[in-house]
Amino acid sequence: MKILLVFDFDNTIIDDNSDTWIVQCAPEKKLPIELQDSYEKGFWTEFMGRVFKYLGDKGVREDEMKRAVISMPFTPGMVELLNFIRKNKDKFDCIIISDSNSVFIDWVLEASNVHDVFDKVFTNPAAFDSDGHLTVENYHAHSCTRCPPNLCKNVVLVEFVGKQLQRGVNYTRIVYIGDGGNDVCPVTFLKKNDVAMPRKGYTLQKTLSRMSQNLEPMESSVVSWSSGVEIISHLQFLIKE
Repeated sequence: MKILLVFDFDNTIIDDNSDTWIVQCAPEKKLPIELQDSYEKGFWTEFMGRVFKYLGDKGVREDEMKRAVISMPFTPGMVELLNFIRKNKDKFDCIIISDSNSVFIDWVLEASNVHDVFDKVFTNPAAFDSDGHLTVENYHAHSCTRCPPNLCKNVVLVEFVGKQLQRGVNYTRIVYIGDGGNDVCPVTFLKKNDVAMPRKGYTLQKTLSRMSQNLEPMESSVVSWSSGVEIISHLQFLIKE
């Protein structure tokens, strides 16, 4: 019986947002105003598609983008946390559910040699086309009204846990480690044994604390963190139970 660890990527594993970080590859490290203004709320993936096309049109190539992405710093204590999980893989399964894209996440996991820690990565599929432009697609379609149209993390999590159950894998609890507004949906569906671990000072933590002030019910316990080292402490406590 294992614990399932669910990670967000941007501002959780890495200490920045990979989609905004990549803008440093643009001429003068900024996007034209009309491109910036083309973003529509809820359609971030489409916006990033236009950003990647712009970078490609300006001659920014794959190796340059890769250098930028793998220079992103990890969140404090995250490398220690991933090493702790690796040493205890008999106790944990580990997945990423992220609104970034498959190319960026693969680059970071490979460059830092932590691919083996994660059993599965769920994110928007990306690839370089024949012109050398990075293209990105929506992860899926769903009917959740709380989440952007390209990704409901709760739908992904519920489907994954269901498929694992069919394979005979039943988790004792889920620990959800994230920071953003799109982590609120899956966290509110966690059950009594589960643990929501929002990063201190970020949207998820602020939203959960507002919900508790409004007495909106949440079944799981909530343990906030600033460093991966604090997450290690809590996981050590959980595996001793």
